Amino acid sequence: MDMPDPERLPASDRGGEADIAVHWPEEPLVPPPRNLRRPPHIAEPGLRERFRRDRFPAYFDEYAQLLTWNRRWDRTLDSDHPPFYRWFVGGTLNASVNCVDRHLPGRAGAPALIFVPEAEADPPQIVTYRELFDRVNALAAYLARGLGAVAGERVTLHLPMTPDLPVAMLACARLGLPHSVVFSGFSGEACGLRIADSRSRFLITMDGYFRNGRWVDLREAADRAYRVAHAQGHAPERVLVLPRTPGHWRSERPLRAPVEADLEAELAGYRSAREPARELASDHPLFLMYTSGTTGRPKGVQHNLGGYLAYAAGTTYYYQDLDPEDVYWCMADIGWITGHTYIVYGPLALGAQVVLYEGIPTYPDPERPWRIAERLGVTVFHTSPTAIRQLRRLAPNGPGRHRTSFRLLTSVGEPIEPETWHWYHAEVGRGAASVLDTWWQTETGGILCSTAPGIDPMKPGSAGPGVLGIHPQIRDEDGRIIPPGSHRAGALVIPHPWPGQMATIWGDPRRYVETYFQRFNTSPESTDWNDWPYLTGDGAVQAADGYFRILGRIDDVINVAGHRLGAKEIESACLTVPGIAEAAVVPVNDPVKGRCPEAYVSLRSGTDPSPELADRVTRAIESRIGKIARPTHVWIVADMPKTRSGKILRRVLSAISNGRPPGDLTTLANPEVVAEIERRVRSKD
Repeated sequence: MDMPDPERLPASDRGGEADIAVHWPEEPLVPPPRNLRRPPHIAEPGLRERFRRDRFPAYFDEYAQLLTWNRRWDRTLDSDHPPFYRWFVGGTLNASVNCVDRHLPGRAGAPALIFVPEAEADPPQIVTYRELFDRVNALAAYLARGLGAVAGERVTLHLPMTPDLPVAMLACARLGLPHSVVFSGFSGEACGLRIADSRSRFLITMDGYFRNGRWVDLREAADRAYRVAHAQGHAPERVLVLPRTPGHWRSERPLRAPVEADLEAELAGYRSAREPARELASDHPLFLMYTSGTTGRPKGVQHNLGGYLAYAAGTTYYYQDLDPEDVYWCMADIGWITGHTYIVYGPLALGAQVVLYEGIPTYPDPERPWRIAERLGVTVFHTSPTAIRQLRRLAPNGPGRHRTSFRLLTSVGEPIEPETWHWYHAEVGRGAASVLDTWWQTETGGILCSTAPGIDPMKPGSAGPGVLGIHPQIRDEDGRIIPPGSHRAGALVIPHPWPGQMATIWGDPRRYVETYFQRFNTSPESTDWNDWPYLTGDGAVQAADGYFRILGRIDDVINVAGHRLGAKEIESACLTVPGIAEAAVVPVNDPVKGRCPEAYVSLRSGTDPSPELADRVTRAIESRIGKIARPTHVWIVADMPKTRSGKILRRVLSAISNGRPPGDLTTLANPEVVAEIERRVRSKD
């Protein structure tokens, strides 16, 4: 079926209240670095022509052809029951084979994982593809032969950033056991809720890990997780515990037999085992990824094997441009979708050298990432705007003091505003590296918007066009397409399926339909995928050149006296003020205007707080956007409330501004800042 042509669809003639106001000045294009190599596969003549929308869905075969299949698929896409799609139907494969086994003939002795402990005195540890194969087989054999695990049973992994985590993921994948990785910084309660929701048979965890110079005991979290899962009606049959340091247990909490087992000891008899990889259908569930947050019922995003792995490999191949000789470091946590796709499955499917770092980027000081990159010769670096802002704030000149050699810098997780983009490009990349401001989500499985490294010009503040095979649209409140270059923003939608797209919400297909497809579906009984556009939940604007600028969540739009303002745009204006490191803008109730923006800002090192600085922030907002966006107050804070992954928890700030309790703080890395912010706001200090 042909893709719908946006030019043939009516554009809305409504403006004003129907659209998000856009005042963010469009930045000029920045050409690719002159001496950067042009990746031959994405520079191939005719490549983008092959991915024209009228060739959907057959062009996604090119993604799948990057993988090794036991049996080739018969049908690229089964869309008979939208929005429940099946990709590469009839094909069979195994993710473990694709990420490990198939590299042994040519790369058995090459590094697969380069583990960097947080303690700088501890040397990096290299796990070759042969060693990875041995470790994956040993764990898979124990699960299958020792515990009787059967394909389809779920396993929850509450593990830190050590090689044991990708080993466990790939061992599960080898057997067809869908894994559910819970970020190691999450509480035992959060882990227990996810165990219960997924009905996991096993929990694999560790005695602890090092973070920010401290020992974090995971045994306590495992005990709590078991009790919470039991209270929810489904406790794991067995809790398998590894020591962080082989042969050395740090936790003083004894193992509780028979539920808890010393996994290191259990594996001793399986070190030389070879466990056959299961031949699995393309639509077999590969993993569940629960969206962050611990209140309410967890939402398990289900990704299926063939479509997800093909999309992970394809987007890594074309947009991370990994060569086997590259040293690649994605400074994310595998507990999030970025780590699944762009630390484990995508890079390892291509035989890359992948860096794993145990600790936080600012320990023992904010120049640690650049020392690691210099020591290991990292060529492709991948991190979040939050981390970039933090490193810039604490050591703006840090990158220049180290001999790094990046050729590609990727940003992921949230929009990166131009001010931060320019620092990333100039200071970290020294103007000689391409910057990819990628946009995607847990639900999408991989990158949906990005420029092509070394090929496309870059635009600070813009993610770029849709990647190969993805044709996004902006729609107004009535579902009509807003044409590119109109300077009107709306809801970003993907009007067609793609292989990396989530298959469903685990155990809740109705919620899946209601959350992602109901908004713009006008024919619930339709079996035509054209009638089921995917609602991303993000607001965006598309420039005349086709580049998309992400404005943040639609829920973050602040309606001020009928004018809909994007919080992200106001935050960007704050960051143009010298000395401002981070900004968060939230809506506050107003008796006259309904809602008004309120700004929280933190400062760069060496900048002193003052009323004059707050005034400069207000003036910058008025200058860049207009008086309609003037904040009711600019609060200068020592730090923002952040999750352990570094994201600012804006809902906490919104609650404080509106006089509500801040709610659940279990996911915060720094809950102590909340009380101080509350005190200041309550006293109007």
